[in-house]
Amino acid sequence: MNEGKKHWKLIALGVVAGLLVAGIFSGPSSREGDPKADGSFQGRKIKKIKYWSCSMHPQIKLPEEGSCPICAMDLVRVYESGGEDGSGSEVSLTLNETSQKLAEVETVQVKYQEVSNEVRLVGKVDYDETRFSYISAWVPGRIDRLFVDFTGTKVRKGDHLIELYSPELLATQEEYLQAIKNLEETKDSQLSVIRDTARTTLESAKEKLRLYGIKTEQIEEIVKRGVPDEHMTIYSPVTGTVIHKNGFEGMYVKTGDKIYTIADLSRVWLYLEAYESDIQWLHYGQDVKIVAESYPGETFHGKIAFIDPFVDEKTRTIKIRVNVDNKNEKLKPGMFVRATIHAVLGENGKVYEEDLAGKWICPMHPDVIKSEQEPCDICGMDLVKTSEFGFADAPTAKKMVLIIPKAAPLITGKRAVVYVENETKKSSTKRYEGREVVLGPRAGENYIVLSGLKEGERVVTKGNFKIDSALQIQAKPSMMNPAGYYSETDNVLTRGVSASSESAGILASALPYYLATSKALAEDDPQVAFDNIKEFESKIEEIITTNSLEDKSEGIADEMKLLREKLQNIGSDLESLRSQLAKITGVLKTIFEKYEYKESLKLYLSFCPMAFDGRGGYWLQDSEDIRNPYFGAKMLKCGEVKKEYGRKIQESKPMEGHAGHKM
Repeated sequence: MNEGKKHWKLIALGVVAGLLVAGIFSGPSSREGDPKADGSFQGRKIKKIKYWSCSMHPQIKLPEEGSCPICAMDLVRVYESGGEDGSGSEVSLTLNETSQKLAEVETVQVKYQEVSNEVRLVGKVDYDETRFSYISAWVPGRIDRLFVDFTGTKVRKGDHLIELYSPELLATQEEYLQAIKNLEETKDSQLSVIRDTARTTLESAKEKLRLYGIKTEQIEEIVKRGVPDEHMTIYSPVTGTVIHKNGFEGMYVKTGDKIYTIADLSRVWLYLEAYESDIQWLHYGQDVKIVAESYPGETFHGKIAFIDPFVDEKTRTIKIRVNVDNKNEKLKPGMFVRATIHAVLGENGKVYEEDLAGKWICPMHPDVIKSEQEPCDICGMDLVKTSEFGFADAPTAKKMVLIIPKAAPLITGKRAVVYVENETKKSSTKRYEGREVVLGPRAGENYIVLSGLKEGERVVTKGNFKIDSALQIQAKPSMMNPAGYYSETDNVLTRGVSASSESAGILASALPYYLATSKALAEDDPQVAFDNIKEFESKIEEIITTNSLEDKSEGIADEMKLLREKLQNIGSDLESLRSQLAKITGVLKTIFEKYEYKESLKLYLSFCPMAFDGRGGYWLQDSEDIRNPYFGAKMLKCGEVKKEYGRKIQESKPMEGHAGHKM
């Protein structure tokens, strides 16, 4: 028993000794939690709470303690940020030297530099449609012989093609020979009118033979022989390759019947498929380098001659046509090739090409380039300035643009974020500030910066995702969580902006009048429809004015001004109103598809395939129950709901009383 008591006494003495030692080494001045008169703690300052946030939903920022309105978790404190020097923004992270190494942070300097981009495309060789020649029958007859009897044959100008028997041609030869004889018999006549008539008849018969495709040498041979030739030989007027043979021996042909199609392959067309992101670098007249697997190490050159004005909706590409000289006929139609277009950015953001800068070019023939305005050597059209096709004006001007490496920005689709490195009071510590930037096109390994950065600043190119993740953990704004707030009034998360001009919700005040118009037309009531569409027009004008859209030239502003244009000259009869409704619905449909709509009024995009003589027509309604405004009582239920917009909540009908009132 005594030994047990001794044991416990020794333990108690050890604990007391430990506490005394700790107190001696720490000292009263090193203890935290003892407040000073200035309100700070000894050893560290008090951190102020900036807001309360949710660990699962960092976009929630409330001024008081409570529960997350999304997941009901308890909110956590978020303190005022700042580096050791007391500086720093909300969207920043301070790292010491060790943390920088662990995060493997690398930075580069933002700088001005000449920018070029190499666009690589693939395509297929095709015939030059402007170099097709068609051998047709100039006179009716029967083909008795085909000298060129298979496609692919190479023919030269003057080569014989067919032998043709033609009673009409035979009669014309007889007429010509008779005219020669008549001229001989009348040459001694004392009457000049007889001599002139004989000479005119001869010339007319000779011209008719020429127009039938008979060569001068053949006509001379007929005169020598003195008798008509039963079979006339037709010769090729061009050099090229026969790509189609429509005639055959024994075939009777009428005037204009096509017998051969001959293509000149000394120049070919190349069709390239360009993605939408590449089109900004491509312009009419640019030089194109072409390589084909059939000729390794050999490079062909061409010029962009045409850019399709529309996008292929299936492939999302734009077709580019290139004119290529092919004197040796190495490039064969149907051959696949690879093309490279080197584009250099010039003044005012235009593409700079030395051979085209400040020059004049033919809109139809890109090979015709001159230093002064003159008519085109080929088609006679006046040349136009190359600047009209997107090239720099000055032959020596190039533009230095601000660039960052492609690894620097974190791109979400709606915005781009970079992290800028800033110095702190401690040389070993860096502060990384998040900044939203506006990027131009990507040029190779770099992005062009339009705004948000200055020359000389350093941006993070490696470790930026780790910095962004650290900010998210701390419930700070980041790439995935931009500066936003929670609005209790509408119970939705926003990005710190109200219903802006980039939201389809801008139409909220006008839509009830549109819906009332549609309902009135479904009830065959033109007066109520007219009253409501005029109110709708007034609301659209009010929205444009209130949101200062008049002077804007991009985004939803263009759509709103187009909507206003469609509302002009409104008719008062049913047919005019129904046509008007279809026009404005087309614009509304575009707005709803391009811009987000999260209003409480749910809308149903409906479609009737029978409307407007089978062309079909869309309209919007606030119910799934089809009420066709284009046919009214005749076919009230014709149509189907194609799409839904907005949130499903209890409907409100601000226009019910107005719509039901008949003037």
